[in-house]
Amino acid sequence: MSEIKNLKPECIWQNFYKLTQVPRPSGHLEKIQQFLLDFGKEAGVEVFKDPAGNIVMRKPAAPGYENRKGVILQAHMDMVPQKTPESTHNFETDPIQPWIDGEWVKAKGTTLGADNGLGVAAIMAVMEDKTLKHGPINALITADEETGMYGANDLPENELQGDILMNLDSEHWGKFVIGSAGGIDVTATLDYKEVETDPEDAAVKVTVKGLRGGHSGLEIHEGRGNANKLLVRLVREAVEELDARLACWQGGNMRNAIPFKAEAVLTLPKENLEAMKELAADWLEDFTDEYKGIETGIEVICEEVETPKTEVPVEIQDNLINAIYACHDGVIRMIPSYPSVVETSSNLAIINIGAGKALLQILARSSREDMKDYIVKTLESCFSMAGMKVETAGSYGGWDPNPDSEILNLLMKEYKSLFGEDGIVQVDHAGLECSVILGKYPHLDVVSLGPTMKSPHTTTERALIKTVEPFWQLLKKTLEDIPEK
Repeated sequence: MSEIKNLKPECIWQNFYKLTQVPRPSGHLEKIQQFLLDFGKEAGVEVFKDPAGNIVMRKPAAPGYENRKGVILQAHMDMVPQKTPESTHNFETDPIQPWIDGEWVKAKGTTLGADNGLGVAAIMAVMEDKTLKHGPINALITADEETGMYGANDLPENELQGDILMNLDSEHWGKFVIGSAGGIDVTATLDYKEVETDPEDAAVKVTVKGLRGGHSGLEIHEGRGNANKLLVRLVREAVEELDARLACWQGGNMRNAIPFKAEAVLTLPKENLEAMKELAADWLEDFTDEYKGIETGIEVICEEVETPKTEVPVEIQDNLINAIYACHDGVIRMIPSYPSVVETSSNLAIINIGAGKALLQILARSSREDMKDYIVKTLESCFSMAGMKVETAGSYGGWDPNPDSEILNLLMKEYKSLFGEDGIVQVDHAGLECSVILGKYPHLDVVSLGPTMKSPHTTTERALIKTVEPFWQLLKKTLEDIPEK
């Protein structure tokens, strides 16, 4: 697995391999923070952890470049912890196992962490290389980007020194991002008193799995199946036609990932067991046909389990099922001026029902504040009708495009000179920390770039090897040609 250290450019791949060996799931960053602090000291640059848990490094200008504009290189240290059903990986203690599969680097049974480990590795390469030509450089490696951009949100306002922000968290080589969507977390909760199950009833666990999942910003427009939204269709019919009752529900595990698995335990009269299994088989056939060309591995499994002692009261059950059914999921509309880019969407990411508590978590995104407010009120209305308490948190604004950006124009010029083709300028629906940082440092000239990655936030996450070398070439040349103040 260490063979990825021999890939070109070695300075990035060796650092990336080191990162894979340090556990860094969102919310558990002590080990990666210490690793980065130790790295900065060894590289001979100023390094510290700020009150928000971010790691900041400062490297002085190379001789003769002291009068150049200051550059801030930015990436996030945490990774999304997803694993295959058969994996025993513990993200808090175990290293990621990267491997080379043809032209891609992947991980065995888990997310790879190239999002945003390759960006961090590039920053490390810049910090330790004594031969690079550049002006003054700050590095900002933020904490807990994936769960709410907490490091960026709590970034002290007078901490960074620079004129240009180069975010290294984009995932399409040759495309330069100059705008992104804002987002907000929506959480609906309800406490209820469980009721006793009819002891004569049987019980089944119904599981929808095998979906592709994916990034709820970058891939929301592809029409991938949401396991929670598929499961609710089956559950509702079972309740209406087979006298089923809901005992519990667990679906999804990350707010910014499209859920690829969801399961519910239902109780029902024993004489309806075979009909329940037939119903599951019928829905599998329907789902397979509906998602033909998008999903290839859908499974709907109905298995008998021990009958639970309690279940959700009928009225609460019906309200919850209706709310899940009615909850908007997916794209609402595209950006009128960029019709290929999603403007507003929502992702019904997590459902946990059982033991007297119901919890639904959604990530809503929009590049317009008024449309972000619209989708929030849509979700609030849906869940309020079910008697649920609705709260919002972690709101961040969109990043407004600046097509006249000086750093963008420099990158486009360097890209054309190095590779003989024009770069592409785009706006992303995925949330980037640029918007939050700009709120604290509005003078910054900002752009985002990176090598190509596919399917972040899933166990099929992979990095395209051949794009890392040109990414490094462009980064080095751009740092060398940053204009004077």
